Amino acid sequence: MPLQGDRPEYWDRAKKELSRNDEVLHEIINEFDDLELVSRGDLFYTLIRSVIGQQISVKAASTVWSRFCERIGDIEPNNILSADIEVLRSCGLSQRKAEYVIGISESWSDYDSLEWKEMCDEEIIQELIKLRGVGKWTAEMILIFTMLRPDVFPIGDIGMIRGIEKSYNSGERMSRDELYAISEKWKPWRTVACCFMWRTVDPEPVEY
Repeated sequence: MPLQGDRPEYWDRAKKELSRNDEVLHEIINEFDDLELVSRGDLFYTLIRSVIGQQISVKAASTVWSRFCERIGDIEPNNILSADIEVLRSCGLSQRKAEYVIGISESWSDYDSLEWKEMCDEEIIQELIKLRGVGKWTAEMILIFTMLRPDVFPIGDIGMIRGIEKSYNSGERMSRDELYAISEKWKPWRTVACCFMWRTVDPEPVEY
């Protein structure tokens, strides 16, 4: 697994190849040339942050996360389990998300010893979605932001979808087939393209 502070060794190569293959993306990459993807090197941290950020805006997620970190301290299973569910609720978590976060923390000892780097993307997704509250989108955020896997295309991510629609279709809605068609020319670097799509619709780089 990448260590904290690692950036993908493929990042610069991917930007060059994406720019060559896609004129629209070429302009976006030039505009946001300083964009980076850096791993925190901590799967549990990113998993909890992703669950907390589910189905709310980047701004709202940031506010809730700040409160959560203030109350919990280091994002570790024992620290979370030592907090009362009402403490988690007071940070802005719904009852259901608070239950998810506690459940993941209780189960984490079974996951911490897995050989994640030996697994393919789909194997990692299937392992993570066994946890209550973790769906495919959350697992894909792990693949992008912790594992730095190069070719992840989170088709259920509303921010990425809006970025593609804004950049390729004047902001008009697009079908899943149309979105996938756009992504075909991004292979095998769809993670990198996705990061730039997020950047087109949010002034702050997406982090998990």
